[in-house]
Amino acid sequence: MPTKKKTKKARTGTKKEFDLMMVKQVMQKMVQAAHLKTKGDVIASLIIEGFGAVPVVDAEDRLLGIVSEHDLLGALDDGKKLGAVTAIDIMTCNPYSIHPEAMLPTLIHVLRASDLIRVPVVDADDKLVGIIARRDVLRAYLAAGRA
Repeated sequence: MPTKKKTKKARTGTKKEFDLMMVKQVMQKMVQAAHLKTKGDVIASLIIEGFGAVPVVDAEDRLLGIVSEHDLLGALDDGKKLGAVTAIDIMTCNPYSIHPEAMLPTLIHVLRASDLIRVPVVDADDKLVGIIARRDVLRAYLAAGRA
């Protein structure tokens, strides 16, 4: 008589569980940031070792802009050397940001509507407190057992 294999049951969270999650529960809190005078080659190194974009902040960690892989490639395409450009030369100013208390469904809508890959997370004083990417949202979804 064949024996039945025991299989682990997948966690079955509810859609409501995921829908009630906030950005602060999912965001990456350890974010490397650049300043206005940070050279492009340094930013490229940060991107390679971390996220696909680096937020640009002032001395008080207030968000000023963001430099993406796309921005760096644009500088190269324009014939510039990355060691010769700074964040202020190539950053996207006043990037979209989100607060830690925002709900994930709101973030999903923003990511899709704006075709963004990642979004800086700022507090009420516009100070950088994290970053959240599409993959972080998908990871949270799978962890909630919604697959």
